Amino acid sequence: MDETLAEFIKRTILKIPMTEMMTVLKAWDFLSEKQLQTVNFRQRKESLVHDLVLLCEEKRASVHDAALLDIICEDIDLFDMEQFKSSFVKILRRALKNVTVSFRDAEENSVWIRIAWGTQYRKPNQYKPVYVVYYSQTPYVFTSSCQLKSNIPLLGQALTVASNHHKIVKMDLRSRYLDSLKAIVFKQYNRNFETHNTTVPLQERTLELDIHMDSRIIHENRIEKERVQRVTQETFGDYPQPRLEFAQYKLETKFKSDFNGDILAERKEPLRCLIKFSSPHLLEALKALAPAGIADAPLSPLLTCIPNKGMNYFKIRDK
Repeated sequence: MDETLAEFIKRTILKIPMTEMMTVLKAWDFLSEKQLQTVNFRQRKESLVHDLVLLCEEKRASVHDAALLDIICEDIDLFDMEQFKSSFVKILRRALKNVTVSFRDAEENSVWIRIAWGTQYRKPNQYKPVYVVYYSQTPYVFTSSCQLKSNIPLLGQALTVASNHHKIVKMDLRSRYLDSLKAIVFKQYNRNFETHNTTVPLQERTLELDIHMDSRIIHENRIEKERVQRVTQETFGDYPQPRLEFAQYKLETKFKSDFNGDILAERKEPLRCLIKFSSPHLLEALKALAPAGIADAPLSPLLTCIPNKGMNYFKIRDK
């Protein structure tokens, strides 16, 4: 397969939305089920396309095969990014004339949107814009903080209508690192962030850690240390964690006491408490607690569930 044909197949596959990728490839019926099973469909789209093109080269795809793929792609309902942009701007300006909207297409079928809000009587404030990143054909949007909170419902409405979704998912998840937010939301953190050598047996990794420790430290319970290491790996995996700076827990609970007439027990209003964990790299810090002997293993699910639940704001109430 020559470079021109490989490039055509690459561009054709790039047009396919990730949500439709497997459906289109099966309809194409060029790559076998066994070949498709060797491909990681949860990696970045560019990497996925690269792997698929390599399989096509190995199987020596022809011009006829590439043309058939193109025909199948034309049959599916591809997302129209230009239509999205046009609809988004119209909806905003229908409600608010003084607003400036700019777009920049990015990788992975995403678009960056810069919005400078004004009011009915003031021009848009270009010094305090809101940045939005939208990934086509997904119900997820990443936004920077918005100074005018009253405009958030309008922004959500414009995104919902323009993207043809019934709703845009609101998640209690915040970070300054977009790649980490994407990894958590799209469940890619166990692959995109993977850099460690997972082929080394657990016992060897434990020994390696011990070698670099101060020789004066006496290891009294090696079995327990190996258990902690194993539980930590099962909980967090053997790869770098997505980068979050904090996790916040709002607790509401009633005071319980066996003594009659206790003032706090008779209180009708719940006791409220706010707990916040912060770190330059919170998940890596939590991962290191048990191996460092600072906490027992396993850690509380309230701490370890952050990536799986896709949130770092929690409200906890008595059942």
